[in-house]
Amino acid sequence: MTRLRDGIFNVDKPHGMTSMEVVRQVKRLTGHRHVGHGGTLDPEATGVLPVCLGQATRLMEYLVDSEKEYLGTLRLGVATDTYDADGRVMEERDPSGVTREVMEQAMVGFRGVIEQRPPMFSALKLRGERMYNLARRGVEVERTPRTVEVKRLELVEWRPPYATLSIQCGRGAYIRSLAQDLGTALGCGAHLCQLRRLRTGVFSIGQATPLEALEEALVQGSGEELLFPPDYAVLHFKAVTLNPGEERMVCRGQPVRLNPRTHSAEAMEHCRAYSYDGRFVAVVRFNRVLRLWEPQKVFQLATPSPYATENPLGGP
Repeated sequence: MTRLRDGIFNVDKPHGMTSMEVVRQVKRLTGHRHVGHGGTLDPEATGVLPVCLGQATRLMEYLVDSEKEYLGTLRLGVATDTYDADGRVMEERDPSGVTREVMEQAMVGFRGVIEQRPPMFSALKLRGERMYNLARRGVEVERTPRTVEVKRLELVEWRPPYATLSIQCGRGAYIRSLAQDLGTALGCGAHLCQLRRLRTGVFSIGQATPLEALEEALVQGSGEELLFPPDYAVLHFKAVTLNPGEERMVCRGQPVRLNPRTHSAEAMEHCRAYSYDGRFVAVVRFNRVLRLWEPQKVFQLATPSPYATENPLGGP
C-alpha cells in the first residue's frame, strides 16, 4: 500500500454510519496512523464530513469551529427521546393546526444567538461518560443550555406534517435540538427525520466524494487525486509569505515581527504562513500585546501548496 501524503478527504458520509466508523475505514485503507474528522455527524445524517490524514489532523479544531450548513426535514406531531427518527416515540399530537404561516412565525424565535439544551442522546461527556450511554440506561441529567448562533433558518419546503429547513449555524448547534424546540414552540411536538450537511467551512457537498467511491479509489491507488492539501481547511485565513529567516524562527516556535509587510493584517487574528517556495509552514496568530506573530501550528510539508500567496500580505 502506497502511503498517501498529508491532507483532507471531503467525504459524503452515508446514512447509518457513525463518523468514527468512517474514520476507521479511511485509516484502514490508507495506512495512516493519524486520522480524524472535522465535526461529528449523527449516524442518521449524511453529507460533508472532512476526514484529515497525518499532519492535517492538527487543523481539525478549525473545522470543528467553522460554520456549517444543513438541510433538515422535521416531522411535526411526533416527539422522540433522541429528537430524531431513530428514537422512541414519547408523544404524539395532531399537527393539523400548524400552517405554513404559523411555522414561519415560530422560526423567528430561533434565528440569531439563542440558548439551546443539548440532547441526552449526544456524545457530550458527563464525569467522563458519554451522555448517550447514560440515556440508554434510562438516566436523564440536567443539561446546561449553551449559547449557539443560527445565522440562517429558512423554510424551503412545506408538506405537512413535514417541513424542510435550510440552516446555517455556528459551532455547537444541534439540529436535533432545534427540531425538538420548534415542535415545543408549535405545541405539537416534532423530531428531525432527515438531515444532510451541505457545508463545513470551505468544504461543500458539491466537492464531496461518496464513501463508497473513495474506498474504490483508495483500493485502486488513485485516492491521492481526491485529497485536499492541509491548508485548504484554513483558506478563510489571510496568507503571508515568510522570508528564510522568518521561516527558521517560526519553525523553532519563535514569534516574528513580519512588519511592515503584514501591517494591514494586524486586524486579523490568524494567518496562513508559507515559505518562499510555497510550502505551508504554519498557522500564526497575532499577539496584540507584543505586536508579534506567534506560531500556533507548525508543519513539515515537503511539497508546495497551490494555495500559497504569490506576494507577501500587504505587499504590492
